[in-house]
Amino acid sequence: MFGNEKKTGAQRTIDTLIGAKSRLTGDLHFEGGLRIDGQVEGIVQASGEKAAMLVISEQACVTGAICAAHVIINGTVNGPVHATELLELQPKAKILGDVSYKALEMHTGAVVEGRLHHAGSGEMSKPDLKVVAGATN
Repeated sequence: MFGNEKKTGAQRTIDTLIGAKSRLTGDLHFEGGLRIDGQVEGIVQASGEKAAMLVISEQACVTGAICAAHVIINGTVNGPVHATELLELQPKAKILGDVSYKALEMHTGAVVEGRLHHAGSGEMSKPDLKVVAGATN
């Protein structure tokens, strides 16, 4: 559930959990791995660690900006999302805000109501995409 996770050959861990019945109001700065199952109102930002990972679970809701290297979303985000490395949008992800990413993995069912910006470009460019389901050639 929130133990070790293997992704692209690197082992990542969740160091901190905000439980499903928790509600946090205010800015949240973290290092390592953070999983949010509850509600957060405020900025959620990784503190300078390139390997920082943020997981927004299916039942979670974040109202505010998000910034981390590796962001996995399967819940609701009301605000902009900035993933400096990889953004994974799982089937129940819903983002109401602009999204900035270096690499993007988007599953069928995920919704983004905002602009997609590829990191490092002044305007929208062709994104790095990975087909994850239902692809036929």
